[in-house]
Amino acid sequence: MFLDAHLSLSDAQALTDTAASTNYYDAGSARAIGDGEPLAALVTIDVAADFTTANETYVITVESDDNTSFSSATTLASRTMTAAERAAGSRIIIPIPPSTPAERYYRLNYTLGGNTPTVTLSAQIQPMSMLQNERVYAGGFTIS
Repeated sequence: MFLDAHLSLSDAQALTDTAASTNYYDAGSARAIGDGEPLAALVTIDVAADFTTANETYVITVESDDNTSFSSATTLASRTMTAAERAAGSRIIIPIPPSTPAERYYRLNYTLGGNTPTVTLSAQIQPMSMLQNERVYAGGFTIS
């Protein structure tokens, strides 16, 4: 998979409470990024999400706004992590719907709940065509 630094929203972001992605995507001007080639937010779990007390919850929301403070953010899509998606290495794909409002800035918002929620994750915006048939191979090897 090719990654564009401008489309990276979180890079090994450690979360223990509700927070926004460390980065946002600046489209340069107001535009509906859901139109044209289908896009998605790809979230990869770097360190497994805690579920010690069995009441932890993790919700990921794709937001847009006309300003970087996201003071009047519009929710484009939202997804609650399932139990199976909490493991390290899990990938969560959140499609960005077509006909989204034309905004300039896009980010993810992570809503954590329960007693001891913790998770470390990375996220970026990717074309759906790069995600649909992608194969994930084991890491930590050297080709010589």
